Amino acid sequence: MKVTFLELYNEQVTDLLAQDDSSRSSEDKQKKPISLMEDGKGSVVLRGLEEEVVYSAKDIYALLERGSSKRRTADTLLNKRISRSHSVFTITVHIKEESMGDEELIKCGKLNLVDLAGSENILRSGARDGRAREAGEINKSLLTLGRVINALVEHSSHIPYRDSKLTRLLRDSLGGKTKTCIIATISPSAHSLEETLSTLDYAYRAKNIKNKPEANQKLSKAVLLKDLYLELERMKEDVRAARDKNGVYIAHERYTQEEAEKKARIERIEQLENE
Repeated sequence: MKVTFLELYNEQVTDLLAQDDSSRSSEDKQKKPISLMEDGKGSVVLRGLEEEVVYSAKDIYALLERGSSKRRTADTLLNKRISRSHSVFTITVHIKEESMGDEELIKCGKLNLVDLAGSENILRSGARDGRAREAGEINKSLLTLGRVINALVEHSSHIPYRDSKLTRLLRDSLGGKTKTCIIATISPSAHSLEETLSTLDYAYRAKNIKNKPEANQKLSKAVLLKDLYLELERMKEDVRAARDKNGVYIAHERYTQEEAEKKARIERIEQLENE
């Protein structure tokens, strides 16, 4: 089992499980920026996101607590310690099976736990200056999510997934191949009536989305190793081209990420070969 934990704040994706980085400011300390890209199949790929190996529920809870402590929160007139960022905590499980011909098959499953930032009325929350701009960005990403939900419910020919990083990350969960459960949290206070009605309306529309869950394909160990080798070779070529300056220039941070991913791929290949 492996877990990842990312934060999406002002359209920037960061790694909540990254190790300390003393070169960063106190506001961004221990948060490594992540590149959000798409592979040839249209699936979202997060370059540079660290995977932590876990062996028990205790390990998972410890990492969840560690990452959550780095999330951005703030006190407003409406709520104490409200989330100012979206987060996605992912648990990936690989299971080995023996087939009829004694060939090793590997099944892969993922559980994504998504926490959306709190949406508040900017004037009533007392947000000013930077906090007001921050709240505006949160409401903007949630508005885009609302447009995606409406388009899916109305069976629109165009679904605006690409209009925000949040909707790109949630693409498979909204009208995709996964099973999705949405929990809407509301307040019983009359003072929060506006936010409660907005949340209930959101949930009412979202429940009408139709997903088409599909079981992941079982892969043979040989096929998985081949895919990893091909991906490793592609990354080596990219890094080599950047180093020799006969390819497309990439920033130093991206170069560092490529090197880290290459190392992770090599470790994964060695792990599979030794099993």
